[in-house]
Amino acid sequence: METQVSRISILMFPWLAHGHIFPFLELAKAILHRKNLHIYLCSTSINFDSIKAFINKHALNSSIELVEIHLEPSEDLPPHHHTTKNLPPSLMLTLLKAFQTSYTSFTDIISALKPDLVVYDVFQPWSAKIAASQGISAVHFSIYGATDYSLLHHKHTFGEAEFPFPAIKFEGHELQELWDGMEFLYSIIHDVDQDFLFGNFKQSCDAVLQKTSREVEGKYIDYLSTLSGKKIVPVGPLITHTTQSNQESSEIIEWLSKKSQHSTVFISFGSEYFLSKSEIEEIAKGLELCSVSFIWIIRFPLGATVSLDEVLPEGFLERAGERGLVVTGWAPQADILGHENVGGFVSHCGWSSCMESMYFGVPVVAMPMKNDQPINARMLVEAGSCVEVSRSEDGVFKGEEISKAIRKVVEEEGGAELRRRARGLSERLKREEGQVLDEVAEQLWQLCLKKHTTNC
Repeated sequence: METQVSRISILMFPWLAHGHIFPFLELAKAILHRKNLHIYLCSTSINFDSIKAFINKHALNSSIELVEIHLEPSEDLPPHHHTTKNLPPSLMLTLLKAFQTSYTSFTDIISALKPDLVVYDVFQPWSAKIAASQGISAVHFSIYGATDYSLLHHKHTFGEAEFPFPAIKFEGHELQELWDGMEFLYSIIHDVDQDFLFGNFKQSCDAVLQKTSREVEGKYIDYLSTLSGKKIVPVGPLITHTTQSNQESSEIIEWLSKKSQHSTVFISFGSEYFLSKSEIEEIAKGLELCSVSFIWIIRFPLGATVSLDEVLPEGFLERAGERGLVVTGWAPQADILGHENVGGFVSHCGWSSCMESMYFGVPVVAMPMKNDQPINARMLVEAGSCVEVSRSEDGVFKGEEISKAIRKVVEEEGGAELRRRARGLSERLKREEGQVLDEVAEQLWQLCLKKHTTNC
């Protein structure tokens, strides 16, 4: 069948964050290994170097073609800020607004390329409308988990009615803060009504792709499918392994290899969350209150002139000595989590980090900060592979509680059970990975073929 169709093509359009771009790239790689087609990847030029590194590493140059999306020029947001990587937090909303100006550029791209299918991300529901206006089907790909979406969709549909899975809930002001953020997004996203989050589901043709696993979130996938009226197609964890190697990353792995099995915690809050000085001080306090070894990634926004000495407690690095390693640059997260000497992952519980922890069988010490992260953390707690750090009455993570959670995961007897459950999740994720990607590739292939007969 495939040989009878000429040059089937898919246009992928992720949001301008590496945490979105690389799941799209991993999905593209998986599809290309299974189907003979061509993929266009649409992003801003500032992201091209990292995307090209991925393409070159996997020898996909003939199969993935980069297409530049243009944002309207702005003095507030020069081209080197047309990405979330190292973007100062004060400019994040500015970038979101500017991204909406790519509507016209995307229209021109669709008209020129005429792909058979568009796979689109969360902040551009208008891309599905543009595709439909030109007779092209579009599928939404959510890089977030099904647990969070099912809870939000439940509240959107039923208001205060009890969620059927009581272990999953928002605490304190978490939900209101999330709704407030979504209301702001409604106000800035181009050509959208008050239903943009679930409108992405409505506009998606036949199915919605979700970066998750039925082994992990089966009941939440089913409930979300019922609420949205769409088939939810899990695409698996889509783990991105190291795409760059440098002396610093080699030194990190060499340092880790000298530690004993399960003795070390890895501490990272993703590429887009920058810890405040007070948060850094409390984490440092927690590490000093326990005796575990640690690798701690501390990131600063692009252009920041802050040094570690300015944010860490005085003498912390000297007291930590060989027990700890603090890194300010890039670190090979997947390689670190996959190392046998890592016994826990102190994380903000961004969904990609959650999937990596499960994939590599590493229990999590959860310090969720915002958005979907609290729900992701509670899903991991329910799965038995996570301890969530308790907040103080004023909502702050204190060093004493951070230390207590780390000890539970790494030092105390219960840590062995957490690791056993985490390994079980890992085994189930890896066992279904190939079959899941086979099904996804076939689903997208069939949607591409639909263009030759009819549109959704």
